[in-house]
Amino acid sequence: MILKGKAAIITGSSRGIGRQIALELSKQGADVIINGNKMELLEELKSEIEAKGTRCGIVQGDISVYETSEKLARTCMDMFGKIDILVNNAGINSRTPFLELSAEEWDKMLGINLTGTFYACKCVMPYMVAQNSGNIINISSTASKTAHPTASICYGASKAAVNSLTQKLAYDMAVYNIRVNGVCPGPILTDMSEQWTKEYRKKVEDKIPLGHVGEAKNVADTVVFLASDMSAFITGETINVNGGSYMN
Repeated sequence: MILKGKAAIITGSSRGIGRQIALELSKQGADVIINGNKMELLEELKSEIEAKGTRCGIVQGDISVYETSEKLARTCMDMFGKIDILVNNAGINSRTPFLELSAEEWDKMLGINLTGTFYACKCVMPYMVAQNSGNIINISSTASKTAHPTASICYGASKAAVNSLTQKLAYDMAVYNIRVNGVCPGPILTDMSEQWTKEYRKKVEDKIPLGHVGEAKNVADTVVFLASDMSAFITGETINVNGGSYMN
């Protein structure tokens, strides 16, 4: 178990990619704090994690609210005495065309995807600085790097800003032995992709060099790598997990 004894926070972890990240981190020995809006889903995940022998705490709440991030950091410190890993996974998507995009939708998208990421980083950073160690992984998207048919302009813009935040934060925090990296998933099978038609899925897969969409575990395994000492000399990077689509 390559993360045994580590303490991790995963935002937006009640389902989908975030849920899988929490499971894989705990499988590798990390104690975790999970977060989301639906308590029933969080409690189910907590039971599954604890059944495998690691500790788990819950912080219910909207990551676009600063107090949620404060509570996440405080709960992790109270339960585990440290914060080794922060995974900023909470996010929402949209396919709204630009001409139909409202100011309210723009603000909501940036509030969760970008500002929520900033809040979580801001709240854990004093503890990581005091420890002189820490590891932050921001979940972005390939839509941050290119025009994407399944994502709105506000989604792509919010994730591009997350990439910039990742690099700038990595530069500023390196002196404190804190690494900051990002992961850019491509098309991934989650509960959200269940609405895809067979025709749409084939259209997506035809554009992927490896010939198929990814699974949440593909993203989670990359997060485990970045959270571990195997990536000890990597910081300021965003890693594509997309089957080779949108190569650059």
